[in-house]
Amino acid sequence: MTKISDGSSRPRRSEIGGIPARYIGIGVIVILAVWFLFANLDEVRIQFWVFTVTASLWIALLATLLAGGVPGWMLKGRRAR
Repeated sequence: MTKISDGSSRPRRSEIGGIPARYIGIGVIVILAVWFLFANLDEVRIQFWVFTVTASLWIALLATLLAGGVPGWMLKGRRAR
């Protein structure tokens, strides 16, 4: 196998305008999520097993995002071990 080097000692990462592409992707996802939340401002009824609450749809969506995202973020290190 032939290894070609351009003289730099660190690996190349994809960047756009000096900003890593990963951060740009995360920024785009955050902007789209905020736009989606604010596009859904209607009131909705949410029925749990015992009780029913009325809330803005964006609050219900945000709560669902946090309910799934926080445990996933907390458990992400366990998968790598």
